[in-house]
Amino acid sequence: MFATLAFTAAIVGSLHSLAPDHWLPFAAVARARGWSPARTARVTLAAGFGHVTVSVLMGLLALFLGRQALLTFGRRLEALAGVLLVAFGAVYAAWGLRRAAGHRLHGHAHAHYDHVHDPSATSAWTLFLLFSADPCLAVIPLMLAAAPLGAAHVAGLAVVYELATLGTMVALVLPALAGARVLRARWLDAYGDAAAGVLIVATGVLVSALGW
Repeated sequence: MFATLAFTAAIVGSLHSLAPDHWLPFAAVARARGWSPARTARVTLAAGFGHVTVSVLMGLLALFLGRQALLTFGRRLEALAGVLLVAFGAVYAAWGLRRAAGHRLHGHAHAHYDHVHDPSATSAWTLFLLFSADPCLAVIPLMLAAAPLGAAHVAGLAVVYELATLGTMVALVLPALAGARVLRARWLDAYGDAAAGVLIVATGVLVSALGW
C-alpha cells in the first residue's frame, strides 16, 4: 500500500508544480536581477521547501485536529496566496519603473529612487515567504491515508512529495530562465524588473482565476 501512496505522492507533487506560479515568478525575477542558474535554483529550492514543509505541517495537524478544519483553513490560504502574488508583482513592477526612471534621469541608480539596499535578497526572501504561505492541500489526504501505516511511512511519503515538487520546480525554472535570457532588447534591460512584475501579476491573476 505504501508503494502505491508514494507513487501517487510523486505524481501529485510533480503535476501540481506544473502550475505557472510554481516556476514562472522565479524565472522572471532571476532574469531581471541577473541571477546565475545556481542562485536561481537555490532560491527556488528554498521557496519550494517552505511551500511543501508548511503543507506537511498542516497534514500533521490534520491528524490531530481533524481533516475538515485544516482543509478549510488551507483553502483560505490558497485563495490569499494568489492575491499576495498579484500584490508582490504590482509592487515589484512599480519599484522597477521607479528604478528605471532613476537610471534615465541620473544615469545610475540614485538613492532617491532605490531605497532597497539589496533588492535581490529582498526579492528572494519575499518569494520564500509567499510560497510558504501557499500550502498544497493535495498532500493532506495522502498523509492521512498513510497514517495507519505508522509515523515512518507518513514521513517517507512527505519526503517523496517534497522531492517530487522541488525537482519539478527546478526542472521548469532553469529552462525558463535560459529561454528568457535569449531575449535581448534595450527596453528589456532597462525595464526588466518592471516587466517581471507585470508578468508575476498576470501569473497571479491566471492562477486565481483558474483556481490552481
